Amino acid sequence: MTRAPRVAIVGGGVGGLAAALALERRGFEISVCEQSSALSEIGAGLNLSPNALLALRALGVEDAVIAVGSESDFLVIRSWKSGRIISRMRPGALRQQFGAPNLTVHRADLLEVLRSAIKTTEIHMGARCIAVEQSVRGAVARLADGSEIEADIVVGADGIHSAVRKCLFGPDAPRFTGCICWRGMARTGTVPRDIAVAQGAMWMGPHGHVVHYPVRRGELINIVAHFDSSAWSGESWTQECDIAELTTTYVGWHPDLLRLYPCSERWYKWALYDRDPPERWSQGRITLLGDSAHAMLPYLGQGAAMAIEDACVLSAAIARHADDLDEALLVYERLRVPRTRAAVLGSRERARENHLASPWARLKRDVKFALRERFGGDKTVFHSAWLYGYDVGRELR
Repeated sequence: MTRAPRVAIVGGGVGGLAAALALERRGFEISVCEQSSALSEIGAGLNLSPNALLALRALGVEDAVIAVGSESDFLVIRSWKSGRIISRMRPGALRQQFGAPNLTVHRADLLEVLRSAIKTTEIHMGARCIAVEQSVRGAVARLADGSEIEADIVVGADGIHSAVRKCLFGPDAPRFTGCICWRGMARTGTVPRDIAVAQGAMWMGPHGHVVHYPVRRGELINIVAHFDSSAWSGESWTQECDIAELTTTYVGWHPDLLRLYPCSERWYKWALYDRDPPERWSQGRITLLGDSAHAMLPYLGQGAAMAIEDACVLSAAIARHADDLDEALLVYERLRVPRTRAAVLGSRERARENHLASPWARLKRDVKFALRERFGGDKTVFHSAWLYGYDVGRELR
């Protein structure tokens, strides 16, 4: 192929925009179709572990993301009831061990950094993809308004309910995990001063855990509460709920948490579903990226990181095999499937460990965490060096 490949990306979330930036930087012709009318997301924070920062470094936007985020490698794990510290990651430990910090950001801020870095990509808002199919040239994405986008490659980065994945492999059968999440966002100035929120914290208890961490340079506190329950089965992230659901669910938990919840003006809830990672991501000139390929539970904090890594590897594979794009997608798939599958399965295992019901089992877990922090070669409490130490830039050189 003598001309630069044209790539159409379905989905303008973190993975889609990261892919657009990565491909654009290699000189490809890119178009993105996003069904939402604006590149934003209501009140959602996310974690960017060191491997995510290293991938953003490869994209040339690490400093810009750090400027809008909050460093939280001083992560405190606390007991759900007494508040005692189970483990505490020392400041700078992750940066020292992995060459990049752990960062927490508002999702809308990350999207804006990625969007601002994109220069030539066409971004079509309010463009909902309803189907994809192979074409003589490559592949075509068909939109709800009757229009279509034809390209050499179509990338499905359209999230957990991916229309692209459904066209490739048929409808999936998500499995309810038995866990409900609630999320809120508090302005830091509204939080009582005696509640420690300047650093990220996880409160671990029977059948659930709560995390809170600063975003937007510390101006906001993102709060996410998880609990084992079958009382709600909706997957939508935008379903509002009453704060009474939290105060009832977490009765008996530490008073600081119960005083923190009212600091958020709104609360949203959703049920966690699990999907088995597919063995294949591609058919012909159509492939998947991010949650559409490997939607995972949030317990490793790797959803965004894996999508950004995908973007870097996809762009490199296409650049190296521009004369054989079918081979490029197979190389991309071979490089990414094993690592993302391990992340999906690791998230499942972490869910079990986070929500132990037995007091004896929780005590053994807490002692194990304390010993890992003090004596472990892998200084991360959850033994996550296999995740955090991956430098996609080095991998591609």
